Amino acid sequence: MTTRNRVRRSELSTPATSTKMIAKAAASAADLAFLDLEDAVAPSEKEGARKNIVAGLNELDWGRTVRSYRINGVHTKWCHDDILEVVTGAGANIDVIIIPKIKGPREVWFVDDMLTQLETKLGLEVGRIGIEVLIEEVEALASVHQIAACSPRLESMILGVGDLSASQGMRLGHIGVTDGEDLVKYPGDVWHYARNQMIVAARCAGIDAIDGPYANFANARGYEVSAATFSMLGGVGKWCIHPSQVELANRVFAPTAAEIKNAQDVVQAVKESEARGEGAASLNGVMIDAATTRLFEVTLDRARQCGLL
Repeated sequence: MTTRNRVRRSELSTPATSTKMIAKAAASAADLAFLDLEDAVAPSEKEGARKNIVAGLNELDWGRTVRSYRINGVHTKWCHDDILEVVTGAGANIDVIIIPKIKGPREVWFVDDMLTQLETKLGLEVGRIGIEVLIEEVEALASVHQIAACSPRLESMILGVGDLSASQGMRLGHIGVTDGEDLVKYPGDVWHYARNQMIVAARCAGIDAIDGPYANFANARGYEVSAATFSMLGGVGKWCIHPSQVELANRVFAPTAAEIKNAQDVVQAVKESEARGEGAASLNGVMIDAATTRLFEVTLDRARQCGLL
């Protein structure tokens, strides 16, 4: 099995109960869209919503958008059939399954094994369906490095700040929102530790780190700041709970033309310096060397991945 290199600047959440919203997701500019069977669906509607996912994945044109759906947690009575029914019905058109509420590798292994059995039974390439997991329990955050490396199917980890704040006993307001007037102002990013832990684990394992939702979709500036903070730390994408957030995420998590040009200039200047036998150079009054090149190669690699070079 090989992990597929996908772009995940924006991950659009769509309730599986709404065929209208599923069609809009397929036509959106989101890098990944996931049809949700978990938090967005009432318990009485979960079983019936599976058929909407199968129909949407089989009948709609998703273009370049990665096709995904979120199952209910492994600890629930719905999880087994969420996998069995949807993969049996639309396995050839599923790119990624998202697992919520994990606490360690055990839940990932359960889904991985079940997918292997189904892919074999259905004649699909074994390993073609990737996995994303939500880090939204304190147990998962505590073992995030083990989780990141536990399965070759694992493509990314998502910081689920809503459930994580509850699991940690944090006194916050809306999901992902820490800038409300009614809240105590935390001196910095309240999610800094969790973000850093998950991003480092993801980088070590060679998978993607994705930021969770920002609930106040009317506050575009708040979403943009949250996304930019995560991007600065090395994250590569963010959830979108409303279509209006897709453009913001796609823009924030891709380098600008100015950033690309600056990176190219730095790399070229260092190469010219090395060709002269010099260990360092100066560009616009700033010293640059091999370590600087490594930083700016990250920008160029990201530009290539986003199709900008």
